[in-house]
Amino acid sequence: MNGRELVTRLMHEGGLYGLTAEKFSLGRRNADVVRTMLDGGIRIIQYREKTKKMGLKYEECLQLRAITREAGAAFIVNDDIDLALLTGADGVHVGQEDLPVEAVRALVGEGMAVGLSTHSPEQARAAVSRGADYIGVGPIFATRTKEDVCAPVGFEYLDFVVRNIDLPFVAIGGIKEHNIKEVTDHGARCMALVTEITAAEDIRGKIAALTNILCP
Repeated sequence: MNGRELVTRLMHEGGLYGLTAEKFSLGRRNADVVRTMLDGGIRIIQYREKTKKMGLKYEECLQLRAITREAGAAFIVNDDIDLALLTGADGVHVGQEDLPVEAVRALVGEGMAVGLSTHSPEQARAAVSRGADYIGVGPIFATRTKEDVCAPVGFEYLDFVVRNIDLPFVAIGGIKEHNIKEVTDHGARCMALVTEITAAEDIRGKIAALTNILCP
């Protein structure tokens, strides 16, 4: 199974989608947080560290690639196509202002998943026509994790995707333990939470609590 197939399978299965955020990890290293995420049952990890130097990001991605491969989990790199290729990632996730999906596909080939952040029905339809393997849907709620984030899309856009888009998707943006059930009630099966997990004192306990809500 190549990386594209692994990511697609895990996205269809649903569950929690973990992202790194060392700035919001209570002083813990990304590698330690990711190990705990994997121990807690998360099977998709995205590396998202926009402000670090490239050399450090490369070393961290190599380490996380080894950790996720050993756990049978998917490893996705945010934005940095070169990092994804150099470290053997299963996928790369890009935004609306990054290279278009077709250009990313030309660089990474057929064996790597390409995910695309979307914020509107028009962007979701374009993602399908351009060949994205999965889409990010959000931000569902207001979030402060990203500095360049757009306004919350709320449930109207999520409902549209559930009804009309035949691609696996991950809901993201401001999702917390207290509101995650609302998101599942609107049809999302895969959800990305950042600081709710990375900033938890007890990451395993937080994952268990979230999983109990997703799969009661």
